[in-house]
Amino acid sequence: MTDKIDKKDQELNKRHNKRMEKKKAHIDEKIAQADKEKGLLLVLTGNGKGKSSSAFGMIARALGHGMKVGVVQFIKGRTDTGEEAYFSKDPKVDWQVMGEGFTWDTQNREQDIKAAEKGWEEARRMMQDPGYDLVVLDEFTYILTYKYLDEASVMKEINKRPEMQHLVITGRAASKALRDAADTIAEIADVKHAYREGIKAQKGIDY
Repeated sequence: MTDKIDKKDQELNKRHNKRMEKKKAHIDEKIAQADKEKGLLLVLTGNGKGKSSSAFGMIARALGHGMKVGVVQFIKGRTDTGEEAYFSKDPKVDWQVMGEGFTWDTQNREQDIKAAEKGWEEARRMMQDPGYDLVVLDEFTYILTYKYLDEASVMKEINKRPEMQHLVITGRAASKALRDAADTIAEIADVKHAYREGIKAQKGIDY
C-alpha cells in the first residue's frame, strides 16, 4: 500500500515539476522582454475597500528604497488617520490633507471646488519636481467625476511630469482619460463590507 502511495506521489511530483518548469520558462522570458524603465501611472479604482490602502503600501515600499514621496488627499478631511500619523513623521514624506469630506458632507459645491483647486496646486507642485519619486493623489477620481477641475488640463499636467516619477491615483469610477493614460489599472471589487452589517469603522483597519 505504501509503495502505491509513493508511486502516486512520485507521478504527481513529476507532473508538478514539469508544469513549474514551463511556467518558469514563460515568466523568465517575459521578464527578459521587459527592459524599459519609466515613471508609471497607476490607477486604483473600483467600488471595493482597499484602494488607498494599496497606494499606502506602495509608499512603504518606496520609502524602503530611500525614495521621496508626496501625498495629496483630495476628499478625506480628517487628520487622525493611522497612515498619516505614521508616514508624516518620515522626512522623505510630504503629506497634504486637502479635502473637506465628501460632497454630501459639505453640501457646498463652490467650497468643494476651492478645496479641489487648492489640492491640485499641491499636486502640481509635486508633479513638477523631479525630486519626488512617487506621488499619490488619493481619492482624485472624484474631482474629475464631479468636474471640479478641467480634465484636459489635468491630463496635460500628468503627462508632462518628470520622466521617472511614479504617480498613483485612487478613487471610484476612474474616467476614460485616466484609464487610457494609465500603465497599470487595478479594479477592486466590492464583495462584502462590515459597514453594511452595522459595524462602524475600526481604528487601524479603516482609518
